[in-house]
Amino acid sequence: MIGLLRSLLGVPELKTARLRLVAMTPAMLEADAARDGSLEGLIRAEVTAEWPPVEWETYVLATIFSHSAASPSSLGWRRYTLLPMENGRRRLIGCVGGFPKADGVVEIGYSTLPSFQRRGFGSEAASALVEWLLQQDGIRAVTAQAYCGKVESIKVMERCGMVYVGEGDEPGTVRYRRVR
Repeated sequence: MIGLLRSLLGVPELKTARLRLVAMTPAMLEADAARDGSLEGLIRAEVTAEWPPVEWETYVLATIFSHSAASPSSLGWRRYTLLPMENGRRRLIGCVGGFPKADGVVEIGYSTLPSFQRRGFGSEAASALVEWLLQQDGIRAVTAQAYCGKVESIKVMERCGMVYVGEGDEPGTVRYRRVR
């Protein structure tokens, strides 16, 4: 299936030491929104009752849909984070993704399901996406924002090689950046 996706979409699956990052397709997003169990078949992974992440308010999928439609070339910028399991299956444990801002800047976000947090999965997934994004033509920088009190999120940004550049867009947030 992944080989088929790669040939159809031209987007490789990103792999890390422990994770597989699968590009979100419109069909996957529709299955995710439907909450009818069909997402498991499309990503070929177990989707637990913890899904979706707490941070995924109702507008998140709508935002991903609209950004994907407005910028089809950004396919691969948003990915499901899958953890391979000992039995050969995979489990959906989070997501990581980015949206184009302006002048070659992509802003990323990331989330890991609660039972998989504080084990380095968010940092591993975000780092893989940042590295991949910075290799793409036209992208000169990757940024991320977090609330000042979200120490774990700030650590993820730092582990991705980002440095503090100032306040974020919303009150109480900070922005980090990594340039090519």
